[in-house]
Amino acid sequence: MDTVVNVKVGPQFYKYGQGAMEMIPEIVNEYGAKRVLLVHGTISWEKARPYLEFLDEDFTIQYEKYNGECSYNEANRLAKLVDDGNFDFIIGVGGGKLCDLVYYVASLTKKPFGVVPTLASNCAPWAPLSVMYKDNGLAEGKTEHYKRQAAFLITDPTLVVDAPIQFFIAGIADTIAKWYESDMILEQPQFEANNFLMLARHSARICKDVIAEDGLKAIEDMRNGTVSPEFIKVSEVIFGVAGLVGGFGDKYARNTAAHAIHDAISAYLPGVHNYLHGEKVAYGIFYQLALEDKWQVIDELIPMYEALSLPKSLTEMGEYPLAEEELNNIVELVNKKQKVHLLPMMINEEVLKKAIIDLEKYINTEV
Repeated sequence: MDTVVNVKVGPQFYKYGQGAMEMIPEIVNEYGAKRVLLVHGTISWEKARPYLEFLDEDFTIQYEKYNGECSYNEANRLAKLVDDGNFDFIIGVGGGKLCDLVYYVASLTKKPFGVVPTLASNCAPWAPLSVMYKDNGLAEGKTEHYKRQAAFLITDPTLVVDAPIQFFIAGIADTIAKWYESDMILEQPQFEANNFLMLARHSARICKDVIAEDGLKAIEDMRNGTVSPEFIKVSEVIFGVAGLVGGFGDKYARNTAAHAIHDAISAYLPGVHNYLHGEKVAYGIFYQLALEDKWQVIDELIPMYEALSLPKSLTEMGEYPLAEEELNNIVELVNKKQKVHLLPMMINEEVLKKAIIDLEKYINTEV
């Protein structure tokens, strides 16, 4: 098997600490940029703006609110804005969808860009890819990938700790998925000779171990608004180290069954739009473990899921039982995902469908 990988490590500059945003003008100046388009959200921007007001002293900035979705229409709108306004740098300030959107806009316009994540909910600020959605919030079932990466990922833990805690918990779920999605693939002997794949495996193990050791303490500290070492460590794992897994491991360590089922239910079940990305991925982890017949691991994870109110099944999400057409559409989309077929086991629509049904029966029996 050819194990040559495309290594895309991460942003060219990364800093996470109090006062870190003061580095932004220096980096933007290295690109000779004068006109900056700053794309932002709503609530997060109200909290982030005081950290970035000094940017107006150095650059001509246009502040642009996005529509809340990383969609093709919104990306094309912003790309036209960049071109028409002759902007030479883009900064994204907000959550995962906004970071994904800025990555895509920068790819369309071939402009340098940087991101300032306002919460730790996934590795979107780090990873050079965008999960695409329709304007109504339903998933497109597509992901855009790029060779270019951010000029910087910079943020301040005093900003991140002030985000809604539900996003942080969702980020924890999305991050432990890095281990469970890559474990069965990278444990195969033929990958041991590839240094970068082993770096991916080690990064995935760090994600799992740090959250197991410090996750609950970090959540409690966040509830109290305390920027503790545990909070910094866990949040940095969520948007940084988690991104290294796919960055080092390429297709062998990025988005197998847990994310594939996330995309599928997001595309065909409008009701799950009420759940955050990481919450849907949490269900996806259990789906992948059911697919791999690892029921004991599911049992080990159930206490943590219940403590964090993460969904264990489609039934808990109010989406099961499914109509036969919905079930068929979901497994058809999952089966089309090439990375799912990297799992060293038989994968077809029948197997994928059985795992959905078996998981619902198992969780409902457990309850």
